[in-house]
Amino acid sequence: MVWVNEKLKGFVGHRWVVFVCAMWDMSFAGTSYMFGSISPVIKSSMGFNQKQVAFLSVAKDLGDNVGLLAGKISQSSPIWALILVGVVQNVVGYGLVWLIVTHQFPALPLWLLCILIFVGQNGSTYYNTAALVSCVQSFPESRGPVVGILKGFVGLSGAIWTQLIAMAQLPDQASLIFIIAVGPAMVSLAFMFIIRPVESYRQSRASDGTGFTFIYSICLLLAAYLMGVLLLENMFDLDQSTITLFAVILIILILLPIIVPILLVFFSGPQKSADQESLLEPPMLEATKPNKHFVGESSSSTTKVIKHVENEKSPSKLEVLPLSSEGPRDVFQCQARLWQAVTKAVKKIKRRNGPHRGEDFTLSQAMAKADFWVMFFSLVMGCGSGLTIINNMGQICQSLGDNNVNVYVSVISISNFLGRVGGGYFSEVIVRSFGYPRLAALAVIQAGMSLGLCYYVFGLAGQVYAVAISNGFGYGAHWSIALAAASELFGLKNFGTLYNFLTMASPAGSLFLSGFVASTIYDYYAEQQVKHRMLTGNNNDLLLCEGNICFSITFGILAVVCLCAASLSLIVAHRTRKFYAQLYEESQT
Repeated sequence: MVWVNEKLKGFVGHRWVVFVCAMWDMSFAGTSYMFGSISPVIKSSMGFNQKQVAFLSVAKDLGDNVGLLAGKISQSSPIWALILVGVVQNVVGYGLVWLIVTHQFPALPLWLLCILIFVGQNGSTYYNTAALVSCVQSFPESRGPVVGILKGFVGLSGAIWTQLIAMAQLPDQASLIFIIAVGPAMVSLAFMFIIRPVESYRQSRASDGTGFTFIYSICLLLAAYLMGVLLLENMFDLDQSTITLFAVILIILILLPIIVPILLVFFSGPQKSADQESLLEPPMLEATKPNKHFVGESSSSTTKVIKHVENEKSPSKLEVLPLSSEGPRDVFQCQARLWQAVTKAVKKIKRRNGPHRGEDFTLSQAMAKADFWVMFFSLVMGCGSGLTIINNMGQICQSLGDNNVNVYVSVISISNFLGRVGGGYFSEVIVRSFGYPRLAALAVIQAGMSLGLCYYVFGLAGQVYAVAISNGFGYGAHWSIALAAASELFGLKNFGTLYNFLTMASPAGSLFLSGFVASTIYDYYAEQQVKHRMLTGNNNDLLLCEGNICFSITFGILAVVCLCAASLSLIVAHRTRKFYAQLYEESQT
């Protein structure tokens, strides 16, 4: 009995349990992709035109991407407090929107409704920050796989919610807003005291590689399963029992990652303690090991030691270095003082000349570089085009007389996930195997988005599927390729600040492309059709646009915008080609 209690205690506090619970939390946190499903009911209930709906979508995008406050709170408060703030915002914001749409609460002006959607959607930034901060600190040597998997599950959440909603048989579309208000909040509350940093592990272990491989396999299996279910639901008229069976299998697949911590805790041998591991791997020796994952560091061991000492928060860590056969403790202390002196000299030189590509930039230093702004505007155009498709999917299907909007939302969600995973892998192959700049991969992705938009313009068969797949994949790939490139060009030290600034490109692009271009063209043709119906004796004066013309011109403009984004990406690729050739020179030989 004592053994079981010890194992259960170790299980709850295990870092793999934290990671799996964070994955489950992220599986239900990506509600921003559901806006295409709820926008038609908001539009009809409130009597909005398309431009007003577009402003709501921009408010949603801002709420989903502005996470500066969440980042600040995470630095001074425990993770459970961070999650609690997100829960309150999520429930209050979307809960009031649901009450207004169902006419249980007086109607509010558009600007107040935008604020409510912003507040409700902004709750997801707290969930994301809590999960990422906890898992990155728990897996300091595996940050890449951890971030990629968590972001991938965020991309899958739209498809997961669609299947669960189909099983639940909601009475009306407005009930979906209620689900968005309380669903992610309930999941986050369930894991509020489990998701937290577990810092007892200082180095990666042999079991980590196997665990991440298993998790990746589950991710791909989930994506394939969801795509297969969507195709079956679209081709056949399935009964409710079959839909429920599909949803149950989906829940089982989502729960499968818990196998990893169960095996590690209950069926593996005793693990070395953190103190034992520190003795086997002294901090100073660890700092001198080659590490290609931390881009921007010199390949020489001297530079690595300088960076190690430079990042130490307290000199006390240098005084507890274990003795070795090379000399007594005072030798290490002398070396430490030497490195500190060299570090001060390097800092003075950097302050005088400014950092170069691959070194650590502050946000103000990065904003003084042309590469940063060219990359930012490439994201504005590329991500803005992708968000315009995502936010208007409900109106796109409505204009074509297609009632399968939830299916297309799921297709976008799955494609978004595959873009985040596949885009990152594709860019890694380009830089490591061929030495090409990473943004060259982004240019290829953006050109593919342009082709998918052109397919819709020509009105070919399966046009909505083509747009959903190409733009969902492209939108997801932006965040795995561009952010990796930013860490390579501008360093990792201030990456959090740089990341939060770059994410602003997404709502900025959506504000112009969706809030002005797409909505203006849609409303113009809707007004023309209303006038035509009045002349033909049809008294239907609803501002609805029908036919391919509603979005074909918009998509033609977006296709050109994506080509411009690809051109900007190629400019950055050309400017950084020598840097990447040197950066990955060893991996090519």
